[in-house]
Amino acid sequence: MTYCLAIKVKQGLVAIADTRITSGTDTTIKKKLFTVQKDQYCLFLMTSGLRSVRDKALLYFKELTEQEDFNKLYKAVNAFGEQIKRVAEEDKISLENSGFKFDLHTIIGGQLKDDEEQKLFLLYPEGNWVELGEGAPYVIIGNSGHGKAILNRVVDEDSSLQEALKAGFLSFDSTRVSSNNVDFPIDVIISEANSYHLIQHRYEKEDLEKISIQWDKELKNALNNISEDWMSAAFEKTETK
Repeated sequence: MTYCLAIKVKQGLVAIADTRITSGTDTTIKKKLFTVQKDQYCLFLMTSGLRSVRDKALLYFKELTEQEDFNKLYKAVNAFGEQIKRVAEEDKISLENSGFKFDLHTIIGGQLKDDEEQKLFLLYPEGNWVELGEGAPYVIIGNSGHGKAILNRVVDEDSSLQEALKAGFLSFDSTRVSSNNVDFPIDVIISEANSYHLIQHRYEKEDLEKISIQWDKELKNALNNISEDWMSAAFEKTETK
């Protein structure tokens, strides 16, 4: 499993990807982020699914980015979708005959020279996609069940990049403590609106351990501060005869 998150706010884009790869009982660390930066051209790509499908499709896509300058991000998304379809034609039957489901979900974000603003897309294994925007400020692929609560409560398009990154990390941390197949290190991308620039940084567990501990304490304090008057109706209820 994996955890990849991208958030789009008015100030820009934030992306977080864990690095744990699980294969049977073996775990390794591998980067799940791919980036391209040129003049007025920046995009990032994150995947969840079969690593072999990802690596092959990404290799084909890298060749395309070296040969062709896409002017809009949706065209790059279409191009990567075509590479997934190409890999499916080559490998899907043999993978499924071996008991593996052909699976690759992809988040692609960024801004190319003719895009009016930054874009964020979710690409499905079939090669089709949806664009994320107003009313849907974030997308998670992989282990998505544990980290949505805080994002749903605190993140919207008016959130700052700092707030988005903070909430994004806490979403990852909630997933990490609830699942043994998501873990540090995490790779982070920050991209200010209309900057055509991606800032990348890797956080190790020790870098953010104090924040995890603080979050645990804050949650316990918040629970203790919640009013308990409303519970008396349940605890004091007696069975009527």
